[in-house]
Amino acid sequence: MNVMETCPVVRPAVPDDLPLLRDIERAAGEAFRAVGMEPIADDEPPSLPELARYQEAGRALVVCTAPGGAPLAYLLWEPVDGCAHIEQVSVHPDSARRGLGQALIERAWRDSRLPSVTLTTFADVPWNAPYYARLGFRVLDEAGLTQGLRAIRRREAELGLDRWERVCMRRDG
Repeated sequence: MNVMETCPVVRPAVPDDLPLLRDIERAAGEAFRAVGMEPIADDEPPSLPELARYQEAGRALVVCTAPGGAPLAYLLWEPVDGCAHIEQVSVHPDSARRGLGQALIERAWRDSRLPSVTLTTFADVPWNAPYYARLGFRVLDEAGLTQGLRAIRRREAELGLDRWERVCMRRDG
């Protein structure tokens, strides 16, 4: 079934979805090989306990072709300094370029009831910062970073993600 033929359904993740989210993450990560970022492609997805933490808190969303369908994409978010911070959004490559990531972001923002959405991402990867800019996110300069975003960036640097340029982005209501 083609996703474009149906209306995507965004719903909270359920425990049975969690192993599938790891599969989506692995498949989506393969695209990083084409841009010379093999360590990102090889990175392990969030563990089942990590995913369960988001799911149990109501901050893991999936998008499917039907209400009880298997996930095609997922998003994890958490509140950071009064904003809904997108920790991860991944779309299976077979379902890419169909607006699923955007649908997840819009739903997370609405569910959060917070005034803004933030995220950190790779500056020069086409499906990262340039994509989010098309969705209305703007790059934050150093003065625009909150304490929580600074802590996230420090953690990312410790994980070696600063090997490639990273940016913090924000979208306000």
